[in-house]
Amino acid sequence: MRFRGKSIRRKIVALLLVPLLSLGVVWAYATVISGQEAYQVLGVSRLIDRAGQPVKEATRALQQERTRTLVYLADPRGSDVFAAMRRSYSATDEAVGKVRDAARDKGLRNRMNGTSRRELDALVDSFTDLTALRRSAEDNRLSRTSALRLYSDLVEPCFGFLTDLRSVKDVALDKRGRGVVGIDRARELLTQEDAVVSAALTGHRLGRDEIQKVSDLIAQRELLYDTNLALLPDEERKDFEAYWKKPGTSVLTDAEYGVSQSAPSAVAVVDAATWTKAATKVLADLAVRDDATESAYRDAVTPYANGVLLRTGVAGFLGLVALLLSLYLSVRIGRSLVRDLSALRRRANETAGVRLPEVMRRLAAGEEIDIETVAPRLAHERDEMGQVAQALETLQRAAVEAAVRQADMRKGVSEVFVNLARRSQVLLHKQLTLLDTMERRTEDTDELADLFRLDHLTTRMRRHAEGLVILSGAAPARQWRRPVPLMDVVRAAVSEVEDYERVEVRRLPRVAVTGTAVGDLTHLLAELMENAAVFSPPHTAVQVLGERVGQGFLLEIHDRGLGMTKEALLAANQRLAETPEFELSDTDRLGLFVVSRIARRQGVKVSLQPSPYGGTTAVVVLPEKLLTDVPGTDGAGFPAASPDGLVALEAPAGAQGRTAVREPVPAGVEEGPRGPLTQIGALPRRPVPKLVTSHGRPVGDHTRPDSTPEPPTEPGAEPPAEAGAERGHPAPAPGPLPHRRPRTGEKPATGTPGEPGTGSAPGTGSGPGAGSAPRASTERDDAAGPGTHAAPAGAPTGLPRRVRQASLARQLRERSGQSTPARPEPERDADAVRTRMASLQRGWLRGREEEVAADARPARARATEDDDGPEATGPDPHSTAQGNTPERDGR
Repeated sequence: MRFRGKSIRRKIVALLLVPLLSLGVVWAYATVISGQEAYQVLGVSRLIDRAGQPVKEATRALQQERTRTLVYLADPRGSDVFAAMRRSYSATDEAVGKVRDAARDKGLRNRMNGTSRRELDALVDSFTDLTALRRSAEDNRLSRTSALRLYSDLVEPCFGFLTDLRSVKDVALDKRGRGVVGIDRARELLTQEDAVVSAALTGHRLGRDEIQKVSDLIAQRELLYDTNLALLPDEERKDFEAYWKKPGTSVLTDAEYGVSQSAPSAVAVVDAATWTKAATKVLADLAVRDDATESAYRDAVTPYANGVLLRTGVAGFLGLVALLLSLYLSVRIGRSLVRDLSALRRRANETAGVRLPEVMRRLAAGEEIDIETVAPRLAHERDEMGQVAQALETLQRAAVEAAVRQADMRKGVSEVFVNLARRSQVLLHKQLTLLDTMERRTEDTDELADLFRLDHLTTRMRRHAEGLVILSGAAPARQWRRPVPLMDVVRAAVSEVEDYERVEVRRLPRVAVTGTAVGDLTHLLAELMENAAVFSPPHTAVQVLGERVGQGFLLEIHDRGLGMTKEALLAANQRLAETPEFELSDTDRLGLFVVSRIARRQGVKVSLQPSPYGGTTAVVVLPEKLLTDVPGTDGAGFPAASPDGLVALEAPAGAQGRTAVREPVPAGVEEGPRGPLTQIGALPRRPVPKLVTSHGRPVGDHTRPDSTPEPPTEPGAEPPAEAGAERGHPAPAPGPLPHRRPRTGEKPATGTPGEPGTGSAPGTGSGPGAGSAPRASTERDDAAGPGTHAAPAGAPTGLPRRVRQASLARQLRERSGQSTPARPEPERDADAVRTRMASLQRGWLRGREEEVAADARPARARATEDDDGPEATGPDPHSTAQGNTPERDGR
């Protein structure tokens, strides 16, 4: 029997169950044996009444039939001999029938022992030979000696059955029962003697065999009396002895003596009538005394049976009490052991599964842990269980101390990382400020493009440093106080992606993000977009979609990469949902850790799903608590009513053979009706991606002085808008200047083909890219000539205007003037001129309103810049997208 792997409860139960079962078996065996004895003793009286009495009656009937049969065989022609024999048949058959009925009684047989049942069955079987024996006797085919022997063979088994029927465990009762049967057997010998003598007297001849048989029967009877009377009680023995000494029995004894002492002759030595009378009387008296002895025996058996039953009950009760006591003690001891071991196991499981993980969780959350509170020193018993508990407590305390030391070490390492990241952020902020100054100072297009690229790399470095801060458990430094439009947040996130020109931002509903979540949400979206761009082919686009849902706002980022396996997708989603502890060994998915930390802090739900394009879709659900209404103004760089369409298409400065299409609109708006595309010469090629700095300044905005776009060839075609209006950057002035944005609902105003367009002065915004100035209006007066730079009449004072080529070096201005011949302006329709002038007038009015509003914003702008300000958030979120596809789908 193997107990390996079983619980301690089962082992203890098995340990205690074996002796209990053994004791129970012994008790049950003793109880059963005693019960059987009591049951048997109690059943003796019933067996004697229901089985012994029919057998005794059958025996006496057979004895009577035997005598009548021998008399018939001695004188077959005697009067009434045959009739007397036939009457004895009926009495015998009736008695034998009762014996057969008793043998068929199952309840009676169950009370008998095995020997008694076998003897009863043999007795019943022997009665089947009685018919053949009678037929032989009637046909006078038997001798008297044979008939005597055959009938005696039928009677003898009856005494054996009666002897076994009275067999009990008590020695005195057993002897008494044997004595009762022995006295009855002595009477059987007297009946045999009566049959022999009666037959001889009936035949008027007493032969030698008869005389010898009578002598033997007399001797055997006296021996049985001498043997069995001693087994009877004194009263019964004296009664039998006194009976044989009475004068009534002397006639029989004298006749027996005369027969036994006579010689064989034909002369009867005893009168037949005298013998018959004496023998009949003695046999009747002996039968009465035998029945009295039987009754006395049954009366003696009943008290004994009651005593046996009482002893059996007492023994069984005491055995049961002992068994229950043993069971109680075993259960108490076993429960005590199981309770102690279970408590020890529970304490170990609680330590390993609850306390230590809770300590680890609290340490991971940055909480201070008191070792004496978490792992107190408890007093235990001095037994083995207490020693084990003490050892377990020591192990727990050592584990907690080690965990606290490890947490302190990790905390120190995290503080070192945060310190280094903060220092890197300070240096990167200074670097961005220096780059902004250099961008403002230089006028060389190539150098400016390099500076913009360096600016973008610095922005990405700042994001990585911020990610290190987040992984270290600290909060990023960038914070906003007021809500920012979600479109600006998405654009700021796009500006922090390496392949930002591949990101397509569809138009988003007008909704704003609370200021406390702007920085985290920008970083989260940037990480997801970066992953989408890195794990997708370089010629594919990354789409950003969004809409209102029941639980907040839903953003979807689709890529067209190879996707992820089910196992990898499940692991990534589990990591995003559970926010596991960051491990230094798992550095290939830092972005997922950062996203998970940010999502947990802001309550954002992030999940990855298979993309319908074959790649992966990042689903971001912003809760309602992070959303608010867009501020009263239209927002920096986001028109109040933008036409449906994609991002503006940018062409390189000086591109020949192509006309500009419609006015640029904010990035991320959905596809809509497009303006006319007039193509001259070859088919349009994919525009060169426009680089954008973290301040929102496009690289390709500066047009070389010697490059002038050609005018449109068709009369009705719109002149191209300036390919990249230069964006301003917040100067270290006390406050930002107002700026003007083109209304999307108006017809775009265009300048002359020979003018590169005017830029805007530095402005402010409210989004993550607030440090980037919006694009200035490109409208100009149609009546103005190519060299006209004066502000229109009625322009508000204080609104800066950019003078064309005013900041260029003298050599560049001279070279530009020499190399660019003046071109005649095409004739304009009066309605177009009127429309442009009305648009210009509305711009003046709006400029005045924004100038008043800008006076209240310098302090806020400077405070925001002090907290790792908005100039470090990336390109202007209100700028157009950075590139487009050959199909002009807004990339």
